[in-house]
Amino acid sequence: MAEEKKHYMTMDGKRKLEEELEYLKTERRKEVVERIKIARSFGDLSENSEYDSAKEEQAFVEGRIAQIEKMIRNAVMIEDEEGGSNVVSLGKTVKFIELPDGEEEVYTIVGSAESDPAEGKISNDSPMAKSLLGRSVNDKVIVNTPAGDMELEILEIS
Repeated sequence: MAEEKKHYMTMDGKRKLEEELEYLKTERRKEVVERIKIARSFGDLSENSEYDSAKEEQAFVEGRIAQIEKMIRNAVMIEDEEGGSNVVSLGKTVKFIELPDGEEEVYTIVGSAESDPAEGKISNDSPMAKSLLGRSVNDKVIVNTPAGDMELEILEIS
């Protein structure tokens, strides 16, 4: 059997997944079962769009539960290093400047389960994170993106 993918996450990310799992198992499942029960009462299931919709929602909820359980089961916790480090690694926040225009950006590198670019959290699987990992302050880095290559200079790692 193939080895399952590891999911890198912080303690906070794992806690959020556990909360979502609890919600899905305790509340969301009950809501969907109730929707199915109501839809069944409408009669003929072969032409009952409410029933079909509720069954699709049930499949989505059960799939998400299975996905979260697998992620938690295969979680690899990102540990904060005491005293910090001058090397970009998982869990680190990186401040860099885009060259040559000088636009500063700040991202925290997290596992794919916690990724949220709008919140400044990028996946360790993203092209940018892959280019930054293992680098140090003042390093110049080329990031291959779909829009073309981008050059960055690392200003700070925390």
